[in-house]
Amino acid sequence: MIQSMTGFGKATTELDKRKVTVEIKSLNSKQLDLSVRIPTLYKEREMEVRNMLSRELERGKVDFLIYVENIGNETASQINNHLLEGYYIQIKDFARKLGIDIPPDWFQALLRLPDVLKHESQEADEAEWDAVSKTIDEAKEQLLAFRKQEGAMLQKLFGEKIANISSLLSEIEPYETERVEKIKIRISEALQKIEDFDYDKNRFEQEMIYYIEKLDINEEKARLTNHLGYFLKTMESASGQGKKLGFISQEIGREINTMGSKSNHAEMQQIVVRMKDELEQIKEQVLNVL
Repeated sequence: MIQSMTGFGKATTELDKRKVTVEIKSLNSKQLDLSVRIPTLYKEREMEVRNMLSRELERGKVDFLIYVENIGNETASQINNHLLEGYYIQIKDFARKLGIDIPPDWFQALLRLPDVLKHESQEADEAEWDAVSKTIDEAKEQLLAFRKQEGAMLQKLFGEKIANISSLLSEIEPYETERVEKIKIRISEALQKIEDFDYDKNRFEQEMIYYIEKLDINEEKARLTNHLGYFLKTMESASGQGKKLGFISQEIGREINTMGSKSNHAEMQQIVVRMKDELEQIKEQVLNVL
């Protein structure tokens, strides 16, 4: 069964001091284009995350994000009480000595002074990372489920389009015999219009047979039928066949184009145009297949 490269997954877990949210989004791409944004708290685990995503998501433009929200009383920044108080006393004394106004908003002014806020480094222990890792797995599984759901929709669409092309192929058959007769009549009438023109009828028949054989599309029809069946068979195989389906659709297009160039018949050419329209819709969507 085919899978789409488009997907989205999101999962959240609440720890003692923080809430961790993981989001994974993927779009179609020829190769794996991976963007990972991880807070400093878990930065040492980035390579581990990259390896896991590369191994399981295979292809697509993938955006991975972890963001953390502190929910406990503790924060990464602490106010240096002694330094803040020292700044306050000095500023008030200098304002009095110099005869200038003290700041209208003491607190904002003091917080902007050097080293008033102390940034303490944080580290995640193994228990915390285990919880975050499970959250990553949950988001990843959501994305994979989304991909399968989108893939099922694409597979249904492809099945309908392949069936339409096959049906149109059968519509060509009634016009083939008619086309040959029309070609014979048109050439004969053209020759009769030439005054005093004498020709070898046996040679004419030979040339006619050669010309009609050049317009024969039986081989193209047989190859097209095989390609349509191969496309359906490939869809039922294991995932990761997007590029292969793209190659098959190119071969289908080649046979349809050859039939169009050989048709030499208005109704047949109209059918070929409709076949091309069905195939174009397949080509547009096959780019999103994993």
